[in-house]
Amino acid sequence: MSKVTVLNDKLEKAGELDLPSKYAEVNPHNLYLYVKSYLASLRANTAHTKGRSDVSGGGKKPWRQKGRGGARAGSTRTNVWVGGAVAFGPTNERNYFQKVNKKQKRLALERALADKAAKGALFTADSLTIESGKTKDANAVIKKLGVKDALIVKDLLDEKTLLAYRNLANCYVVDVTEVNAYLVSVFNAVIMEKSALESITKEG
Repeated sequence: MSKVTVLNDKLEKAGELDLPSKYAEVNPHNLYLYVKSYLASLRANTAHTKGRSDVSGGGKKPWRQKGRGGARAGSTRTNVWVGGAVAFGPTNERNYFQKVNKKQKRLALERALADKAAKGALFTADSLTIESGKTKDANAVIKKLGVKDALIVKDLLDEKTLLAYRNLANCYVVDVTEVNAYLVSVFNAVIMEKSALESITKEG
């Protein structure tokens, strides 16, 4: 069974909690499909080339069809001419959307949490609020746990805590309503407030 490390006020290990056993039984393919869909939705879709109907010019046949000893040509804007169109190039009309239904999103999150817990990288504490709003205090949390980077999940994100974490390149702080399987997977460690963890496990 996957274990969540419980931290005390000094961010020291004070015990363990069990994640629901069904989390580890979720097919990992659900997580794969969600992450694939999430990354596809981030694509800017700005790569665009011009086809034959888009390039200007080429209205006049460059030379007569026969009699000059060269290859025939009907336009100076075909894809074999310099300044011509691009054959089979990317267009910004492509749709990268990949549907993932609500149940599958939930299963992906459960599997992501189970994987983090299995690695001993899922932590929970009563409060993760940074009262001072200072980045050095937020950085001390990460150093104390000795993790490379971390996702901080609060039950209700306050302005002071956001200010404290937002300048750290190895941290990302979110409200419990924003957490998803991709964010849980991409960070080396996940630190949650107990109320946030309870909110997630109750939904399942």
